[in-house]
Amino acid sequence: MSRKALPIAGLVAAGAAIAAAVAATRLDDPPPAVGRAGRTLRVWRLSARNSARFAIAKARGLGSADERRAQLDQEFAIRTAEDVARELGQMKGVLMKAGQMISFILESLPEEAQSALATLQSDGEPMSPTLAAAVVEADLGGPPEQVFLDWTDRPVAAASIGQVHRAVTHDGRDVAVKVQYPGVHDAIEHDLDAAEVMYGMFSSMMLKGLDAKGLVDELRMRMREELDYRLEAQNVLTFAEVFANHPWARIPTLVPSCSTDRILTTEWVDGMSFDQFMREASQDTKQRAGEVLWRFAQHAVNRHGIFNGDPHPGNYKFHHDGSVTFLDFGLVKRWEPGEWESLQPTLDAVVIDRDPELVCAAMEGSGFLREGHGLDPQQIFDYVSSPYRPYLVDEFRFSREWMIETLGRVTDVKGPNAAVIEVLNMPPSFVILDRVVWGVNAILGKLEVEGPFRAMLLEYVADGPPATEIGAAEAAWMKAGANS
Repeated sequence: MSRKALPIAGLVAAGAAIAAAVAATRLDDPPPAVGRAGRTLRVWRLSARNSARFAIAKARGLGSADERRAQLDQEFAIRTAEDVARELGQMKGVLMKAGQMISFILESLPEEAQSALATLQSDGEPMSPTLAAAVVEADLGGPPEQVFLDWTDRPVAAASIGQVHRAVTHDGRDVAVKVQYPGVHDAIEHDLDAAEVMYGMFSSMMLKGLDAKGLVDELRMRMREELDYRLEAQNVLTFAEVFANHPWARIPTLVPSCSTDRILTTEWVDGMSFDQFMREASQDTKQRAGEVLWRFAQHAVNRHGIFNGDPHPGNYKFHHDGSVTFLDFGLVKRWEPGEWESLQPTLDAVVIDRDPELVCAAMEGSGFLREGHGLDPQQIFDYVSSPYRPYLVDEFRFSREWMIETLGRVTDVKGPNAAVIEVLNMPPSFVILDRVVWGVNAILGKLEVEGPFRAMLLEYVADGPPATEIGAAEAAWMKAGANS
């Protein structure tokens, strides 16, 4: 365009901007076709706002999405796909995930240990807005401003393999859009192929009798699944079906049209973070939310054979009535044929029978112990039942102090349980479930939840009657679903 034509184009654009801005402010008198439906009105308002923004940008020749992102790019540490692959693949991707597997009980550790491991659980560095926009355009066929009615360049959260942006769909829905870092898939796959490093790490850091190869292979499988957002989308649909209309557990609605193997879009959920909930909620509300978290895991594990293997406080939104929204379904374990049947006898012997002899026999059958170990069954029972103490007594109160003491006992390789630790193995099938046990225990310890946990567990493993009000509400929900 010639210089002479610029003033005319500028006047036209300015006129369009003024008209659009005026229209956007006259929301008391929308076009008759729009009506009063909240979502439709909101769509119209955002469309007018975006028209004004576009016209003004054209008139001024600046303020474009690219320029805005360029400014934001300067604020972020990771600005190129090569940086993403290097930083998140080699440094954070695999090692962060492996470290999280080891440190999932972070909440229970002493303060100095929490500080040392904090970098494994904290948010990762976000990628630049330009890179995120490029992923959206490549996967959804257009830049974010076209694909969505409204798009926020600055991410609201950033983790090990992706980050979340807030947006509005063209039909007016608030959504959370998780965008995978470009290049991180190939980088992590490369790292996962070098599994020998992880074998050695787990062999040196964990139980001496551990089948490191089987354990690492299980972790590799779960990590690879996390890289596939289409699989996570299917997990969201599955959990939404399993917990449909549940009285206290909420699952965000998936938006399939805006989801790919690198993009996952779900409805936006407002709620309190764990830290905010800890500061503001009453103890009664914390008690209710803690029981909801616990029952969410028990219902999924025992009744459906599929469960979320990442019980981390950052994966929840808490609400004032004690209900909880569950956000992340990347790390999900499904029981393969025979897996639960192999593990269940050991768990039943510990928490139902509370019989040391049965525990030893079941552990030998499940691969936790080799035959001929020669150890005292009572010593083995005392050790392996430590994290299951809440289910061995009629009433129990979780606390951070109990978690610290329990963790110290089970990891004391030079203490009185050294002989047991020396011979114990962790079957690969148990890896993710063990993560859930410790993770949920740690969160309940923070919340200081108390109750008849033995009777509560029997609801799930022995068809026991409801032991609490929430248990009764869940039983009624299940009955209503069976009769529908």
